[in-house]
Amino acid sequence: MPDAKVKSYLQLHFIVFIWGFTAVIGALISLDALPLVWFRMSIAVAIIWLYAYLKKLSIQLPKKAVIVFLFAGLVIALHWLTFFKAIKVANVSVTLACLSTGAFFTSLLEPIFFSRKIIWYEVVFGLFVVGGLYLIFRFEGDYTYGIILALTSAFLSALFSTINGIYASKYNPTIISLYELFGGVFFLSIYLLFTGSFTPDFFIVSLTDWIWLFILGSICTAYAFIVSVDIMKFLSPYTVMLTINLEPVYGIIIALLVFNEKEKMNWTFYVGAAIILTMVILNGILKKYTKTEK
Repeated sequence: MPDAKVKSYLQLHFIVFIWGFTAVIGALISLDALPLVWFRMSIAVAIIWLYAYLKKLSIQLPKKAVIVFLFAGLVIALHWLTFFKAIKVANVSVTLACLSTGAFFTSLLEPIFFSRKIIWYEVVFGLFVVGGLYLIFRFEGDYTYGIILALTSAFLSALFSTINGIYASKYNPTIISLYELFGGVFFLSIYLLFTGSFTPDFFIVSLTDWIWLFILGSICTAYAFIVSVDIMKFLSPYTVMLTINLEPVYGIIIALLVFNEKEKMNWTFYVGAAIILTMVILNGILKKYTKTEK
């Protein structure tokens, strides 16, 4: 089905563009990271639940799986918290460049979770990633706190992906996402309740922020997830993974166009970011090559 493949590939690039735009939306929203993430996840839960209801998907899962997915929801909530906080204290470019290290963290976590041997080239690529980070750290010192937050976010993203890798093939991805997003909302709500943050002021949001939040929760979260699951019927995981690596590129370009001077960095930043992204892409290519050879 060549037409379906072409359509799916175009949809994939559109989704990756959307994910790259997510960071820019986070910078445009005036809310702090915590309420931003709570509203984003709440909107996404409502939309995905409605989608599951209209598709008549069963939400029944084993209790053990539900507990795992709720915990994974906490992980993804913390990932988004550190992600948007990094954007607030640094900028979009720094955050997305550091977020590219997620593949490196995944290479460290997979041997633990899947009991496989450490792959030598992943270690080599990891050293290059550290070198790229050094260039960013060394010459962009004003963003140290944001870089630490972004790296934490990258690690949490890798942890979340690894957990999902264990269970994704066993259950419907839409239902998994529903439980995980609900788990994030649940844990954040408990924190907000115990800290007394659920005040009337918490729900006072400007019209502009509501518009961006709805776009973030619906298009950038619920829609992008549902479509990303559907296109897997026509595209290989390798194609999807390699294309997703363009997210930081799209995001940094969009940020430069939207925020101009605020996003312009020292030339060493772009060298470091290019090193990180190159290592991620080479890692994907080598994985494809070794699988083909086996």
